[in-house]
Amino acid sequence: MDDVFRALGDPTRRILIDELAARDDQTLFELCARLISRHGLEVSRQAVAKHLDVLERAGLVEIHRDGRFRRHTLNREPLRAAWQGWLRAHVDHPDHVHPDHRDPSDQAKE
Repeated sequence: MDDVFRALGDPTRRILIDELAARDDQTLFELCARLISRHGLEVSRQAVAKHLDVLERAGLVEIHRDGRFRRHTLNREPLRAAWQGWLRAHVDHPDHVHPDHRDPSDQAKE
């Protein structure tokens, strides 16, 4: 799970995950084009390839060959495991009340 959190720690990698969640099975070229056109990120192909390697090592991206192309697909299982194994316990904790959802009578006491 530590690899997943490290991989998610970078905003460019989170954008790559968003792009793969929106449309799986993309090549490096397609992902680079989407980073530029949709997010205004001028990132080199080499930099994107390194980000994809980090995501692959964390198990978040799977790569398969299609002729001479490598296609990238999002693997949601590590995200589910992080959610079910650790994040959910903190988000859904019964004693936690989000500040925007507090009882107005509690706010008057402050």
